[in-house]
Amino acid sequence: EVHLVESGGGLVQAGGSLRLSCETSGFRLDDYVIGWFRQVPGEDRKGISCLDIDDNTIDYADSVKGRFTISSDNAKKTIYLQMNELRTEGTAVYYCAGDAVQNLTCFEEYEYDYWGQGAQVTVFS
Repeated sequence: EVHLVESGGGLVQAGGSLRLSCETSGFRLDDYVIGWFRQVPGEDRKGISCLDIDDNTIDYADSVKGRFTISSDNAKKTIYLQMNELRTEGTAVYYCAGDAVQNLTCFEEYEYDYWGQGAQVTVFS
C-alpha cells in the first residue's frame, strides 16, 4: 500500500528556512514522480516542485525558483523540500504527492493518485 507522510512544518520568521520531509512506502522511488504542492484556505493546491528520479528531472514553480530545493534519499525513501528565504505568502499547508505515470504534467494536482496528509507552514513577518 502506498503511503506518503510529510513532516518538518512549523512556524518561521520571514527570511528563514525550513526543510520538509516526505517519507514514502509501498513503492520504489525510481518508479514514481513526486511533487510538492501547497494550499491556502479557499484556494486549490498549487504545484511548486517535482522530481522524477528515473529521468533525473526536477522542476520548480517560478514562485519558489532559486529559493526551494527538492532532493531525495533513496535509502531512506524520503523526498525533501528545502525552503529558504521564506516569505509570508508561503504560509500554507504543504503536501507531497506521488504517481507512477511518467511524463505527467507535474504541477497539475489531478495527475497524482497518492497524497500525504499535509504539513502546516506558517511564515510570520
